Amino acid sequence: PPGMELVFFLQRCVQLLLFPIHVLACLGLWDSFYKKVFPYIMAKVAPIYNRKVYRQKQELFSNLRKFTGPSGQLVLLEIGTGTGTNFQFYPPGCRLMCTDPNPNFRKFLLKSLSENRHLKLERLVVASGEELRQIADGSVDVVVCTLVLCSVTNTRKVLTEVLRVLRLGGAFYFLEHVAADHCSWTYFWQKVCDPVWKYFGDGCSLSRETQKELEKTNFSELNLRRMHVTPYWIPTSPHIIGYAVK
Repeated sequence: PPGMELVFFLQRCVQLLLFPIHVLACLGLWDSFYKKVFPYIMAKVAPIYNRKVYRQKQELFSNLRKFTGPSGQLVLLEIGTGTGTNFQFYPPGCRLMCTDPNPNFRKFLLKSLSENRHLKLERLVVASGEELRQIADGSVDVVVCTLVLCSVTNTRKVLTEVLRVLRLGGAFYFLEHVAADHCSWTYFWQKVCDPVWKYFGDGCSLSRETQKELEKTNFSELNLRRMHVTPYWIPTSPHIIGYAVK
């Protein structure tokens, strides 16, 4: 693909097209508006995405029970739960805790719970992944995080919190879209769209190197593979999926 000069030029073109949104963002008006709208968008988009990755999610979460702790009940914390699209994959009887920084997701999450009667919500905390103070050290068997690390402000801080709340031998499950191969056209378009993508993805970054952050984190075991979600031409197509053990 062409060099950074063209990336920079096209970035500016896209920013110019979306200049009114950029102004609203600078005035602090876009964020508060979009936080109210975003859950409605996700309520429509998430089921479509879920159908595309249904088999992969089913496979990923199939061994959740093996991380059940000494209590005999699986204690599961989901970070950035959103509309609760992962609930259908969780085993019956697990002790479920959910966190999300956006309180506007609450009614969608409760609707999803009503459709997944095999689960009972124990706690719902309005908090970002970087600040999980309300969850005690080593109190969780499993932490789940899907399509969240792309939009957090500090990936390393989130992973540090994940390690803190997990008990020894507990696991962190993830499914995230990530940066494409740097020599690819996909990466070129990721870099072009990145500055404005955050406005529509609630802070989402297209070119985050999440795999490198996971490798740097002090997990005892990392099971990770790369995959692509259709259509392959969209900038969010490259994904990583797997789980890491503390």
